[in-house]
Amino acid sequence: MSDLHIENVSMRFDLPGGGSVQALKNINLDIKSGQLLSVLGPSGCGKTTLLNIIAGFLAPTDGDIHLEGELINGPGPERGMVFQQGALFEWMSVRKNVSFGPDMKGVAKAKSAPEVDRLLELVGLQDFKDKAVYELSGGMQQRVALARCLANDPDVILMDEPLGALDALTREKMQSLVLDLWKETGKTIILITHSVEEALLLGERLLVMAPRPGRVHKEYYLPFADLGVGADLREVKKHPDYTAKREEILAMIWEMEEEIMGRTEGAN
Repeated sequence: MSDLHIENVSMRFDLPGGGSVQALKNINLDIKSGQLLSVLGPSGCGKTTLLNIIAGFLAPTDGDIHLEGELINGPGPERGMVFQQGALFEWMSVRKNVSFGPDMKGVAKAKSAPEVDRLLELVGLQDFKDKAVYELSGGMQQRVALARCLANDPDVILMDEPLGALDALTREKMQSLVLDLWKETGKTIILITHSVEEALLLGERLLVMAPRPGRVHKEYYLPFADLGVGADLREVKKHPDYTAKREEILAMIWEMEEEIMGRTEGAN
């Protein structure tokens, strides 16, 4: 497992008609191996941009990111991505989707098949392994996406609003699954979300980002992720500290959104 070091990362996008947008400015983070980090902030604060830089999909304008001392300069198998939509091969079976990564690496079926079965058991899809992905519900498809990511055995799992399109009940079940997978695998997980409640439940460490240019505004170390492993998340939400932190962060983000609206109105 590997520590992740983000040093003075900034990102500027040049616009076609001239000018530029400063999406991120001077981000410095040390993320310990096995940590579950949630990232929250108002729209346009650069959350997904930061995740895409860690994934290697974007090169930062300034700064570097190192994973276990190695410079990140592009995508790599040690970093797995789970998107809001599963990005699955819908015509393939669940098993074939999960085994796709090992197959591409040339891993022998005799070795990969038991691991694929273990992962399908882990995410509760063993009975659906021969179903085509298009036959599954949205929640089940996200389970496939998680299992496919884990099949590549990455050190770091990057999750970009992976539960955002799910209904409330399915989302709650998936939140429990993410916590169980975190404890079961010991992977480092970085989760982007717009939901304050989700960020509190799924982040033993939570970052609140400031409006553009995106910066770390405040960070919290929280007990709720550990409390939620194997527990009823609705009971975790009854914790008095949970309610207090939720209201504090909601007020913080609301103030940021008001600031953004003020800038927009002032520019018109």
